[in-house]
Amino acid sequence: MKRTFLGLAYLFILTSLFLVLTFRWAPVPVSSIMAQHWIKATWTGQSSALRYDWAPYSDISPHAALAVLAAEDQRFPDHWGVDFVELQKVLKHIREGRPTRGASTLTQQVAKNLFLWSGRSWIRKGLEIWFTVLLEGLWSKQRILEVYLNIAEFGESTFGVEAASRRFFNKPAAHLTAGEAARLAAVLPNPLRYRVDKPSHYVLKRQRWIERQMRQLGGVTYLDKL
Repeated sequence: MKRTFLGLAYLFILTSLFLVLTFRWAPVPVSSIMAQHWIKATWTGQSSALRYDWAPYSDISPHAALAVLAAEDQRFPDHWGVDFVELQKVLKHIREGRPTRGASTLTQQVAKNLFLWSGRSWIRKGLEIWFTVLLEGLWSKQRILEVYLNIAEFGESTFGVEAASRRFFNKPAAHLTAGEAARLAAVLPNPLRYRVDKPSHYVLKRQRWIERQMRQLGGVTYLDKL
């Protein structure tokens, strides 16, 4: 029994290392979250077509890269996968009974969306931390951001900034303006509830907040820190 457990653990470590090292350079053909979306849509008889087009970092507007950092993880260049500052804020809000928002970093979101399943459990969280450590250790910050921009969901069945830009703005991601990039980032908390093409008051308000944050970070020169 012990030998079997050790064998499975060894196999998991080798497999996870192989996957992380492979996607350090290779474009991601499909993420776990995309596969889950396709399976669910097929199972329920809904349309299972996905909008997804991989775009290398050089073909993505720097405004898009800056917008997701401003919206989701402003300390991304400085932490090692877990933002303990934001985590302490969340724990404080929980103790005070105040509403909270997740403190997941971009790296944690890449780990979850690329390799794991949806849902909440200690097992999934533990695996998320494992993959986060591997990504931070084996990938560059720019690569993590590149993959995030390509696999994040920006609307129903729409994954990645290239597909989202073409769907909502009829242009490639390379030509996104600061305002358009901020609009895309504004729906990230819940891209199935908030819409880029029919923005609610909340989305427009959040877009303006993200644009202010982009300016306060110093504009696209902030990306030089990666």
